Amino acid sequence: MESTNDQHQRPQAKSTKPILGITAGDINGIGLEVILKALAHQKILDICVPVIYGSSKVVSYHKNIVQLDDVTFIGQRNADRLQYDKINVVNIWNDNVNITLGKPTDIGGTYAQQSLEAAVKDLKLGLIDAIVTAPIHKKSMQLAGFEHVGHTEYLTKEFEVADSLMLLAADRLRVGLVTAHVPLKDVSQSITKEQIISKLRIFSETLRIDFGYERPNIAVLGLNPHAGEEGMMGDEEEKVIRPAIVECKKNGMMAFGPFPADGFFGSGQFNKFDGILAMYHDQGLIPFKALTFGNGVNFTAGLPIVRTSPDHGTAFDLAGKNEADPSSFLHAMFMAIDIYRNRKEYEELKRNAVRKVEFEMEKEEGDSN
Repeated sequence: MESTNDQHQRPQAKSTKPILGITAGDINGIGLEVILKALAHQKILDICVPVIYGSSKVVSYHKNIVQLDDVTFIGQRNADRLQYDKINVVNIWNDNVNITLGKPTDIGGTYAQQSLEAAVKDLKLGLIDAIVTAPIHKKSMQLAGFEHVGHTEYLTKEFEVADSLMLLAADRLRVGLVTAHVPLKDVSQSITKEQIISKLRIFSETLRIDFGYERPNIAVLGLNPHAGEEGMMGDEEEKVIRPAIVECKKNGMMAFGPFPADGFFGSGQFNKFDGILAMYHDQGLIPFKALTFGNGVNFTAGLPIVRTSPDHGTAFDLAGKNEADPSSFLHAMFMAIDIYRNRKEYEELKRNAVRKVEFEMEKEEGDSN
């Protein structure tokens, strides 16, 4: 049964479980289907507080498709007073929405944008701890007037960081991208030494803090076939990529390459590295999805907040058929929880280290007096 909570009483004590904001994505795709299937996992409410940003009416519509009678949620006007042992739905809109399953529409884009903006606002206010974004469709978003290519670009601007890294992760495989949503014809001119250095810095830091690798080693792929074959098939490796790797090594990073992408994955060499930096979207994502599809997670590294997403799109061809696999979305939720906790632990260790240094300095001052 769905209910509505309109309580506005004294300030609510913060949950001891991470509060996950979940965006609805494109309501004409499989987003809400995989969300509901993931939230049907029997242990999910033991490890987090799920908060879907959307509409109880639309969530109920998709719930009827997936026929999950055991999944219940409580409607909320806002995220000020959540039920920590329930699935919460923050009602961003109450309109009667025209859902057109399997088709990109301006309506689908409009509500996806509203859901995303509301979740980001609450993330900035500290009402939720991390966000997991359901897939959006670029055409729908364009029709709705969304000014960004995708989630990564939008969040990078919203949180005012100079750069971020699109990172796909599953088990021991982590692939970052120098260029993400860039047409293939523009990739070569988009890659610079400075950009590669920036991505490697973000990659190294996120592997250390968010994934727990003390001294991560990162493989860097070449741009051209055979990594340029010493300039015979392109000179980006010698003029741009290798100099960036050398500079990062001088600054203490464990960066190696450039490696020819085909042999690197074909030989299994990727298993020897904690992270792999690819030059463009398909160079990294094709092998990643071939090796991990269904378990992969899209994580935006370099942001002050935690954002994950499943590694698939809106899958309009599956919308409304109750055939979508929720595995990737479930993994995205688990990863958001893990990274949030890793960051909290890292910050606590940093604070303790500072306190220890301050204590020792005070002790030395006292001894000298």
